[in-house]
Amino acid sequence: MNDRKPVQSWLTDMDGVLVHEGQPVPGAPEFIARLRSSGRPFLVLTNNSIYTPRDLQARLVRMGLDVPESAIWSSALATAQFLADQRPGGTAYVIGEAGLTTALHAVGYVLSDFAPDYVVLGETRTYSFEAITRAIRLINDGARFICTNPDVTGPSMEGALPAAGSVAAMVSKATGVEPYFVGKPNPMMMRSALNTIDAHSESTAMIGDRMDTDILCGLEAGLETILVLTGISSRTEAERYPYRPSRIVGSVADLIDEI
Repeated sequence: MNDRKPVQSWLTDMDGVLVHEGQPVPGAPEFIARLRSSGRPFLVLTNNSIYTPRDLQARLVRMGLDVPESAIWSSALATAQFLADQRPGGTAYVIGEAGLTTALHAVGYVLSDFAPDYVVLGETRTYSFEAITRAIRLINDGARFICTNPDVTGPSMEGALPAAGSVAAMVSKATGVEPYFVGKPNPMMMRSALNTIDAHSESTAMIGDRMDTDILCGLEAGLETILVLTGISSRTEAERYPYRPSRIVGSVADLIDEI
């Protein structure tokens, strides 16, 4: 990776990189401030499809991270863009919250449970057995199955919660149909982010805290990959994978002077 072009654009995961357990990672506010003052294109990425970019912006601002709404890219936005490209003006039965439904409305999709083109499964705080049953029947009737992200669990103050990937597995077991996952580690998520800021993979870096999503996704999209040790994956765990990040740093604070 030594012959890569200098980094001109930055993509960064949110949880474990900029924030951790509801608090900003030390150095993250300064990192974002340097990105903004530099004028270089950047996006904050998240597999969480619950929130709209405006919601996420407000949450980050409360933690001292001044990220513009336009610099947030979620699996909900990537899913909406994917469906708009695949089948413009289509219909979808959605299990999810405002982040997903708002994104689909914005690309001209109609949300319906009458013979929809797609069943779209996203994250929600309360999965409804009735809604899951409806999704299973619609898929059995021919609807295509899309899931925003493959994460099987999500964090909470009480411990792990089942996430979209777990619910997708249940639907797949009932229907025999596997979903198409749009979010990380699908490089589709990364490529759609690059297109959003008109960036090129050869001069873009992806910062993440997970080897199995952030680093894998960035690697497959042809980006420089930077693992930070403020989240899930440790340096020892990183060595167990058959692929490696371009480099490992302690936190985003170590990258401020590169911008």
